[in-house]
Amino acid sequence: MSKLASYAADPAQSRGRKFTESDPQGRNQFQRDRDRIIHSSAFRRLEYKTQVFVNHEGDLFRTRLTHSIEVAQIGRAIARNLNLHEDLVEGIALAHDLGHTPFGHAGQDALNECMREFGGFEHNLQSLRVVDLLEQRYAEFDGLNLTFELREGILKHCSLNNAKTLGDVGKRFINKQQPSLEAQLTNLADEIAYNNHDVDDGLRSGLITLEQLEQVTLFASNLNAVRQQYPTLSGRRLIHETVRRMINALVVDVCQQSQANITKANPANIDEVRINPMLIGFSPEMREQQTELKRFLRANLYQHYRVNRMSAKAQRIVRELFEVFMNDVTLMPDDYQKKGQTDQDKARAVADYIAGMTDRYAIREYQRLFTVAEREL
Repeated sequence: MSKLASYAADPAQSRGRKFTESDPQGRNQFQRDRDRIIHSSAFRRLEYKTQVFVNHEGDLFRTRLTHSIEVAQIGRAIARNLNLHEDLVEGIALAHDLGHTPFGHAGQDALNECMREFGGFEHNLQSLRVVDLLEQRYAEFDGLNLTFELREGILKHCSLNNAKTLGDVGKRFINKQQPSLEAQLTNLADEIAYNNHDVDDGLRSGLITLEQLEQVTLFASNLNAVRQQYPTLSGRRLIHETVRRMINALVVDVCQQSQANITKANPANIDEVRINPMLIGFSPEMREQQTELKRFLRANLYQHYRVNRMSAKAQRIVRELFEVFMNDVTLMPDDYQKKGQTDQDKARAVADYIAGMTDRYAIREYQRLFTVAEREL
C-alpha cells in the first residue's frame, strides 16, 4: 500500500469498536474488520441473492456476492490512486449489501411495505443491523464488533428519525456532515459496478440489445472506439471489451475529479473531510453520461416485462411469508421466537428472518408453507 494521505482513515486512529478488544496481531484494525465480514454467514449467503436476475435463471449472471467482490476491486483501485486506505474500502464494499433481501430490490420493496407500520425496512440499515447484532459468532458480543469507520461506510443514507436511534454512526446525518473519503468512494464504486455489469448481464439475457445501447453516450463512445481498433471483433468479446473500457473511463474520471476536489478543499485530516462537501465524485460531463446510462437501464432493463414478472412473483413470496410468520411465529426457527415480544419486536424478527434468506431458501420456504411448484417461479 502506498503512503496514506493525511486525510485518509487511519486504523491506528480509529474511533474504535463498541466492545473493547485487544489490538490485532499481524494485521491492522480495518483488515480485522474485512476478515470478519468474509467469514460471516451473511457474506456467504450473498452467493444466492439476486442482483437483477434470480440466481437459478443462469449461472453467469451477477449475484450479490460477485457484485460485492467487483465493488471491492473497483474501490481498491480508486483508493490506491488517491492514497486512501484500501483495506477499509474493501471491507465496506464487501459488507454494503449484507442486509439485502432475497430477490433484489423487488424483495426489499415488498418487505418495506410489509413493515410500513413497524418502522419500515431499508437494506442499508439492515446491513448495519447484521454486523451490529444478528451475526452470532463471538463469545463476548453479538454481531461482528466492527470499527466505527467501517460501520459508518455501510450506512450510505439514513432518515433523521432513524439516525437519532443509531448513536455514533447516526450523528453525521443529524450534523449534515460527510463520511470518510473511503466511504464516499465505495459508494461510487458500487454505482460504477452495478451500472456497467447490469449492461453486461442485460445483454447476456437478451433483454437489451447493442442497437439500443448505441443510443447511450457512454456505451456508444466506447463501443465505437473498440470497433475502430478491432474492426473484426464481435459477440461476447466485443461486449466485454466495451464494458471494460467503460469501467476504466469512469474510474479514471473519478480519480482525476476527486483529486482536484481534494486539492481545492485541502483537508488536513479526516475531521476536515467530514465538514467539507462531498469530495469524491465524477466530473460534470461524466456524471451526465452516467445518469443517462442509469435512466436507460431503469427504462429498458429493470422495467422490462420479464423482470417485472419475476419481481411480481418475488414480491408475492415475500408478502405471503411475512403474513404467515406474523400470524404464527412458531413457524419460524427458535432463534426468532423470543418470549414477550411486542408486535413491533415480532415484525422486526420476521423481517430479520426473511431478509436473511437466499432466493432459493425463500422459494423453498414458500413451497413448504404453500405447496407451490418451483416451476411456477
